[in-house]
Amino acid sequence: MPRPALHLAVEIDGDGAHPAAWRRAVHSPGELLTPRRLARVAAAAENAGFTLVTLEDSILPPGPANDPVGRIGAVERAAFVAASTSVLGVAPVVATTYAEPFHVSSQLASLDHVSSGRAAWVVGVEEDPAAARAWGRPVVEGADAFAREARDGLRVVRDLWDSWEDDAVIRSVATSRYLDRSRLHAVDFTGETYSVKGPSIVPRPPQGRPVVLARPGLVPAGLVDVALVGGATPAEAGAAAAAAGAPLAFAEVEVALDAPGGSARERIADLERYAPWEGGPDRLRYTGSAAGLVDLLTELGGHVDGVRLRPLVLDEDLAVLSRLVLPELFVRRIAARPLPGTTLRTSLGLPRPLSRFTTDGAAALVGEETR
Repeated sequence: MPRPALHLAVEIDGDGAHPAAWRRAVHSPGELLTPRRLARVAAAAENAGFTLVTLEDSILPPGPANDPVGRIGAVERAAFVAASTSVLGVAPVVATTYAEPFHVSSQLASLDHVSSGRAAWVVGVEEDPAAARAWGRPVVEGADAFAREARDGLRVVRDLWDSWEDDAVIRSVATSRYLDRSRLHAVDFTGETYSVKGPSIVPRPPQGRPVVLARPGLVPAGLVDVALVGGATPAEAGAAAAAAGAPLAFAEVEVALDAPGGSARERIADLERYAPWEGGPDRLRYTGSAAGLVDLLTELGGHVDGVRLRPLVLDEDLAVLSRLVLPELFVRRIAARPLPGTTLRTSLGLPRPLSRFTTDGAAALVGEETR
């Protein structure tokens, strides 16, 4: 039985995956943080047929310590992208290592409302001790502590999304009641470093819960909708996807394509004069023609549910992806465009979850964290 169509995501933070990508950008350096450029990149991704864009983030500026690069917050950029697009899913990276889960929950629920159900969340981690100083918090150290903060933060955020039942808002003019207080619930979470009473200050998101993406092993698989898996080959990515245990798995793929401005190898060599392209240690990396990437993604379609592409230089590689790669995938029916008027969950084939506090749905959610 053939697998469903491949879901396509692309990272659009900065100028590209290479640290010196800005040197080949078609815009002036000062335009990087302007809404015009962000809208142009988001429109290109949506028109190309991507299901989802992701936006990297950190409380610390990207780039070497002596040459930092500016960045606008991912949630703020995601809200702008949501307002300037109509079918594109939007997934900011947000870490709960030091941030308050209550605020993270409110931000992402608001994003889902303003996007009419197209929000997602890439669960991040702040590992640099400088992040603790920026937040004014004690330093979190060690893999177990990072995993604990991510796990507890995700659980609290999910519970806060659930703390308003779907029909809590009644807006009854006849009775002068805006909401039914009996359908608001306290989450009553107590962890090792903080506690949260709840409920949320934002009504339940249109999707019930925005789509959650995370690396395997960071948080329990039962709390994740999409695992972001590595692997140096399609077979390795497939093995990682099977082991992840999440409903869906996307392979991480770095791409440098032959473009009008030079072959992929020439473009990489040009940028390597300024900085090495280190990338992820276990990510697939493709260098070459658009046709070769189509073949690779076709092969990946037999192992994973989707891919997240990380282009070498957005201004160069996104154009080639839009013109030569995605159209061929659609013609071959390897991938499919998201449909207008649908939520991101619908586009990904994920069910809309009931609130865990919904009495009628309690039985349906038993064992949910091990699904």
